Amino acid sequence: MDLQARLRAAFGSSPPDKLGVAVSGGGDSVALLHLLAEWSRDGGPELHAVTVDHGLRAEAAAEAAGVAALCRTLGVSHDTLRWRGWDGTGNLMDAARRARIRLIADWAKARGIDAVALAHTMDDQAETFLMRLARGSGVDGLSAMSAHRRSDGIVWERPLLDVRRADLRDYLAARRVTWVDDPTNDDAAYDRIKMRQALAVLEPLGITPDRIGSTVFMMSMARDVLQGAVVRLAQTAGRQEVGAVVVEKRTLMLEPCETVLRFFAEATRWVSSADYRPRLDGLVKAHSDVILRRKRTLSGCILTSDATHIRITREPRAVAALTAPTDQPWDTRWTLSGPHAPDLEIRALGADGLRQIRDWRGTGLPRETLIVTPGIWRGATLVAAPCAGKANGWTASVGPSFVSFLLSH
Repeated sequence: MDLQARLRAAFGSSPPDKLGVAVSGGGDSVALLHLLAEWSRDGGPELHAVTVDHGLRAEAAAEAAGVAALCRTLGVSHDTLRWRGWDGTGNLMDAARRARIRLIADWAKARGIDAVALAHTMDDQAETFLMRLARGSGVDGLSAMSAHRRSDGIVWERPLLDVRRADLRDYLAARRVTWVDDPTNDDAAYDRIKMRQALAVLEPLGITPDRIGSTVFMMSMARDVLQGAVVRLAQTAGRQEVGAVVVEKRTLMLEPCETVLRFFAEATRWVSSADYRPRLDGLVKAHSDVILRRKRTLSGCILTSDATHIRITREPRAVAALTAPTDQPWDTRWTLSGPHAPDLEIRALGADGLRQIRDWRGTGLPRETLIVTPGIWRGATLVAAPCAGKANGWTASVGPSFVSFLLSH
């Protein structure tokens, strides 16, 4: 099967009507652009290209301009997005990756594009596997990249995961298409480049990207089975309670440890809107403490238990300083509807707000759950608290639901 046929097969029988493609100017993404442009001309999706200039290298602006010029010759629309958000702290590569995803997702949604194609290859998959293996990752980490993944409101497509990087270079060379080689691709200071160099040593021993790809596939099947167990647990023994997750303790204790830890990890991610799961050692300690009815904080959440239930709630100090206009999301996942006004804002209900609600106990919800729900404030005056029995024309909802979150991850 040639590259064009493999590309189309990766999208299945129902490709999107409009498709975005992220193009850096490197060989992989330039090859993907050419393949998709050919498909688009042959009746495939309407294609739109995007390049993110992180502002980290002097050459980046010229490279983005080069991609724009290439897109013009192919008849593909192109936009350059610029990130200038690096403050010099934390992990630069991770911050750049997060910014790139956010910028591209916002770009796609603004243009009515539901899916964006990324040019990750079989070699990228193998390098990611080795990086995660070196970090001691479990099943989820070793499952590596997904061919189709929904996050940030769009679908991310990786149609080249079964294609070698060298095959894409051969494809471009046969068409006399040039590309830009990022100098960081030869910089052994980066873990990915170290793994790329290690693969060259491992391939003669039979540890090839193809073999690693087979292992990744088996790991992904195992991951799906384990995730399915968590979904069933959430559906049969858990419930969502105004932003918190509550699960029957007896049922939870009958589950294998892997399922329990996975449930806690996913519940804390949903409650806190965290990008990543807590570390394993933190999960194990939280599991031990909560079973013994000791309160535990974990990843911006508080885990508590009584004789019958375990509750995962947002940590008060994690939301104490969060504010938002009433027509904007609060704490990432809360949406409020009601008589919006410019002098109103959303803040956590907190202990002060709860004291302004005489009959909050009528909700049947515990104090620790209510104080981290959103309140509508005008200065120091609580106008409404939809979750705590003071609606005043307002409603509050959390999206997606916990089960929907589990099904999409």
